[in-house]
Amino acid sequence: MPLGHAIATLPRAGYTRSSFRHWTDADRDGCNTRAEVLIAEAIEPPTVGARCALTGGVWWSMYDEQRVTAASALDVDHMVPLAEAWDSGASGWTAARRQAYANDLDDERSLIAVTAKTNRSKADQDPAQWMPPAAAQHCVYVADWTATKLRWQLTLDDTERQALATTAARCPGATVTYQPAP
Repeated sequence: MPLGHAIATLPRAGYTRSSFRHWTDADRDGCNTRAEVLIAEAIEPPTVGARCALTGGVWWSMYDEQRVTAASALDVDHMVPLAEAWDSGASGWTAARRQAYANDLDDERSLIAVTAKTNRSKADQDPAQWMPPAAAQHCVYVADWTATKLRWQLTLDDTERQALATTAARCPGATVTYQPAP
């Protein structure tokens, strides 16, 4: 195993995925956050059945620019992964704020439907370690990552900051806007 990969697999102090209660049904309509994202991002809407079962539908996975015709082939990615958020300040948040972060439907960049393969290759890595395989999406990805970090007042480490700056330099005219999280 390469050294960098070995270091990346070391456990984070105090982090567990269960620290972020996610895929809740905040509006109590029978669809959890994951399903809400899939419904919202469908380019051809799925049929929503009993217990929010999704059938049909078509999605576009930004990370690898793939058209996807089965909801089961998609993961809903936290733009800034939960473990990265933990390392960047969420470790000091209340459980309620971590839950709000993990289920943020108020900014479409926070959660994104992508192929399971690309989401799992990203895992909990930041842009210094992972970028979408579709190079044409790098500017959007870096802008969305930055907006999410700003929205939730999350910090950057030096290598992450450098990777973002390097990519941003290749994105003339790109801008970032955001609303601070409640």
